[in-house]
Parts: sequence; C-alpha cells; structure tokens
Amino acid sequence: MAEQTLVIRPATLDHDQALADFNSAMALETENKLLVPEVILAGVRNLINNPHRGFYLVAEVEGAVVASLMVTTEWSDWRNGEFWWIQSVYVQTAWRRQGLYTRLYNKVKQLAQQQGDVCGFRLYVEQDNLIAQQTYQRLGMAETHYKLFEEIDA
Repeated sequence: MAEQTLVIRPATLDHDQALADFNSAMALETENKLLVPEVILAGVRNLINNPHRGFYLVAEVEGAVVASLMVTTEWSDWRNGEFWWIQSVYVQTAWRRQGLYTRLYNKVKQLAQQQGDVCGFRLYVEQDNLIAQQTYQRLGMAETHYKLFEEIDA
C-alpha cells in the first residue's frame, strides 16, 4: 500500500453502488444474509441524501473504493452529547490486515473532535467475529455490559 495513494473521505452518491455492494458482501459474510439489492441501494442513497441521519466514509486507493463504514448518531441526555455508532464496516478481502479500518476509525475520531459534542463511539459486532473484536480492542474500545435487543418490522 505504500506505493499507492490512500484517501479517506466522506462518501458521495458516486459511491452508492460500491457501498451497496459492500453492505451486501458484509451481510453475507458475517450473518449469512442476502440483502435485496434495490432496498440496500435505496438505503445507501437515502443516508447520503439525508446527512442528519449519518454519513459514510470511504477509503479509496487510486480512485477505487476498497473499504467503508457508516456512522449514525444517538443522543445521550445523560452526557448532553452524541454517541457515534459505527456500522456497516467493510474492507475488501485483499486489503484486510493493512490498517484500513484503523485509518477509517481515526478519521471518524477526527471528525467527531471537530464537531465538538461527540461523547463516545459505539458499535456492535457479531459474537463470533473475534478478529474484528480484537481490532476494536486494540484501538481502545471495550466490550460493554449491555445486550442488544431489537424488533424488526419485516
């Protein structure tokens, strides 16, 4: 990667198909779920077009997207600030274990510092994804005592 230029930047609509493809690949790889292509593409575009909901960051090498993540927010009245939730993390197989997630995470932290009212970062990870968990711990994140519950309107 040293000879190639890596750029981390906010995603635009030009990245919509790559982000949808990454989301589909991630869902299949981590949860063995097939996403509906039209739905995920519409969801990606919706977020990009509505920045109050969050944003994507992309990592590009020579203009090609090789990794991405999504950030959404959660207001904390206890802290009078926002938690930024990191979601939809994906690094193309050939680019894994080369520090791309670390670079993306550092960019998230830089943007949060610029905003000023971000009180922390959260993410959820599949219980069996030990490699990702080790990465998050190396970057200073710690497992919480919370369990995640959901009700999905299918």
